[in-house]
Formats: sequence, C-alpha cells, structure tokens
Amino acid sequence: MEPLFGVVLALIVAAASPANDSCTCATNKWAVCAQDGPGNCICRLAGSDRPVDCSTLTSKCLLMKAEMMPLKEKRLWRPPQGVLDSDGIYNPDCEDSGAFKARQCNQSSTCWCVNSAGVRRTEKGSGSLNCSELVRTRWIYIELKHKRRSNAFHVPDVTKALTQLFESRYKLHPKYIAAIKYDPPLIQIRLHQNKKPSWDVDIADVAYYFEKDVNNDSVFHSNSKLAVSVNGDTLAIDKLWIYYVDEKPPEFCMRQLAAGISAVVTVVLLTAGIGITMLLILRWLRTRTYKKFECKEMREMKATSSELP
Repeated sequence: MEPLFGVVLALIVAAASPANDSCTCATNKWAVCAQDGPGNCICRLAGSDRPVDCSTLTSKCLLMKAEMMPLKEKRLWRPPQGVLDSDGIYNPDCEDSGAFKARQCNQSSTCWCVNSAGVRRTEKGSGSLNCSELVRTRWIYIELKHKRRSNAFHVPDVTKALTQLFESRYKLHPKYIAAIKYDPPLIQIRLHQNKKPSWDVDIADVAYYFEKDVNNDSVFHSNSKLAVSVNGDTLAIDKLWIYYVDEKPPEFCMRQLAAGISAVVTVVLLTAGIGITMLLILRWLRTRTYKKFECKEMREMKATSSELP
C-alpha cells in the first residue's frame, strides 16, 4: 500500500509543479504572482498591493511607476543584465484605475499637467499649479524607419502585418488603427481612440508597450524580442518616434514664445541699427572726401590764374 501511496503523491506533486511554474503574468514581467489556491494565480504590481489583470495590458502609469523603483527591489523580476533607461521616465501619481492623475509633481515640489498618456502638456510650475482635468490623448502617431533593404515592402503586406501585430500582441482592436502609411523606409501608424471602453486597451498603453518592445526592453514576462514579419521577410525597425495629439491643444504659456520673439526683434533692430550707422559713416566719409577734393581744385585754379600774364 505504501508504494501505491508514494506513486499517487508523486503524481500530485508533478501535476502541481507546472501550475506553480505557470503562475506568471504574461503581459507584465514586473508583476509578482503567487498561487492562491488550486488553479488560482494572483498577480500584483511589484512594490505595491495593486492587483494586475494579466489578460490585458497594464496601464502606462503603473508601468512607469514600477520602472522607477530602485533596482535592488526589482532584482527578483528583472534580468540582472537589464539596464534602466530613465530618459523621459518619472515617478507618476496614478488613480486607482491606473490612469494618470492630471497633475504630476517631483520631489522638489515642481508640478506640471499631463495628458492621458502621461506626457507633459504645460510648463512646469510650483505646487500651487492647478490641473482641472485630465485631457485625453485621442491621436497617437507612431513613426518608424526600417533598416535599408534592396527592395521595398508592398504596402498591403505592411498594413496586414502591423494590424495583426497590434491585434494579437497588444490586444488592440483594428478599429482603433486609423491608417498605416508606408513611404520606404518610413512607416506611420495612426491610432485613434475618442473614448476608451472598459473592455478595450488604451492606445497610450499600446504605444508604450510597442516602444519598449522596439527598444529591446519588453514588458511582457517572456521578454521575447519583437519580431515582425512582412510576407515572410523580417521588418527590422531602425528608429522610432511617437507623437501625441490631445483633444485640447497644449497649454504652454506665451512667456517662452514672447522671449523668443523679443530676441528675434532685438537681433533685427541691432542689425538695422548697425546697418544705418555704417551707411551714415560712409556717407560722411564720402562728403568729407568730396569737400577736400573741391578745396584742392579751388586752390589749383587760383594758383593757375595768378600765373597767367
């Protein structure tokens, strides 16, 4: 009976082991997951108690917050060879829903307003800065440049490949892909989303996941390198730019613009003043030369007339 019991126990352990190994968050490598009963895997954002829905993308605000954590706290879920690229990254304040708060501040009490993509849309000010609403980013333009190749891709193939990529990898419904333009070697992907239903991913989160993939710092747990195939040929992305267009124009004040305009006006006035001064000097020199020449001629004429008989 004991050998049979041992076999049964071994089978139970073997069956449970894969479940433990599979307790990971496929869409967020920074999530800490643990079994909470048979077949129930609970994942939370690293360094906080926020639950993570691993069936969809994590909000950009929560991802940026996880990235700003000290490396020693991230050692368990980030590869040791990983390098933190903090360019443009800050420690954001997030709503309970994961959305950015309209006003963001740093440790020195300098504050600014952001859009729904977390991108600054005002000048930085003091802690008294008021951001009345979170302005939604309705359009995102993703522009990329692929590496040089002998032959350009066919436009329909590029459109199909990128549409499938955004739908399968980033869970984005094709209706939010407004257009895909291809002018070799440049590709532009236009994402448009007026309002985000609760069941759809946000285009700002999609753009952020894509940017991290292109920069070989994937957020996905597998950390698999992004591979885009266009009709069997690899689309090797060389450069990437992302532009955010809000439903309301940015609110940068006119101080910087006024300073720039006044600087231009000053340069123009100085240039005009120098030009006028040079013209007056040249005119004065010419007049003086002419008078000297005229006096010389008069003296010569007088001398000549006195010599005449």
